[in-house]
Amino acid sequence: MKMNNHKFQVLFLFQFFGCLCLVAVLFASFVAVCLSGEFFLYANSPIDVHQPQIIKIEKGVSFYHIANNLQNEHLIGKLKYFIYLAKLLKADTRIQSGTYLLSPGMSPHYILNQLIAGNVELTRVVFPEGYTIKMIAETLEKSEIISKVDFMAYASNPSIVRSLGIDADSLEGYLFPDTYYFAKHSSAERIIKTMLKQFWHVFDASLRKRAEEIGFSIHETVTFASIVEKETGQADERPIIASVFHNRLKRNMRLESDPTVIYGVPNFDGNLTRKHLKLTTPYNTYRIKGLPCGPIANPGKNAIRATLYPESTNYLYFVSKQDGTHHFSTNLKAHNRAVNTYQKKRRSRRANNG
Repeated sequence: MKMNNHKFQVLFLFQFFGCLCLVAVLFASFVAVCLSGEFFLYANSPIDVHQPQIIKIEKGVSFYHIANNLQNEHLIGKLKYFIYLAKLLKADTRIQSGTYLLSPGMSPHYILNQLIAGNVELTRVVFPEGYTIKMIAETLEKSEIISKVDFMAYASNPSIVRSLGIDADSLEGYLFPDTYYFAKHSSAERIIKTMLKQFWHVFDASLRKRAEEIGFSIHETVTFASIVEKETGQADERPIIASVFHNRLKRNMRLESDPTVIYGVPNFDGNLTRKHLKLTTPYNTYRIKGLPCGPIANPGKNAIRATLYPESTNYLYFVSKQDGTHHFSTNLKAHNRAVNTYQKKRRSRRANNG
């Protein structure tokens, strides 16, 4: 009987310690999973969105010194994680010397890739809302990033455009206006994919769903938004401007937008004439009904949202008040009075300026 009790006790202890070992293994696995998840999040998450800064890496400097400097400049956090990530990617022995423009808005993984690839000294370029592809190309050329000709050839190649998932012959309207950082002599492909990525980030699933709800395709939305963008620089006016064009479309009226006419005139000299208004082009909304064949500029987020969420109005006309804002009217008679009023002001200013 005692022997049986002893065997029972041994068996109990064996099972007890076995359970403890199993719990320990499961706990260790749980911790490892948590840490790996945290590590993955660290590797792919920037720590801030502040302005980038220039970092110079001398030849022969140890990786620890480089990593420590990046942390001191608040470009990375968790120094040990960064060093471990570099070792994991075998990046610690492949860092190239040079001057880099790095930002806290870059993830640790992205920063390491920049240092490995030797993408030194990125150039800051700003593309304001309403810039056309041509204006973007000119800015890039002035910044010595890529020639205007090369960029235009790539951005206007229908087969390339469609391979990028855009149902159009040109990328006009889809190169999102923003501040970017590019290396000198970057490829057109790299620049365009970066700008296109930002476009889809802004024109997200919720906005695509909204476009579908109001019966617009993505291309129609971008085309409409580009007109709204060019018609006014006042953010609070955009939903009202959009409402005018929505109202005109519903009534089967021509949009009669001057910026669309200008876009269709080759080498426009800045002086819009009656002759221009009579030209038949795919963009002249004085001659064609509905939207033009494509965007006339690259609209920003506010213009896109105004297009999809216009103000609820009965306005059918608007005229510039010569101060950056517009006067809106619900009928032609009131519009003509407004045109007469503000055109008189314009003629008076011209006369006074001699």
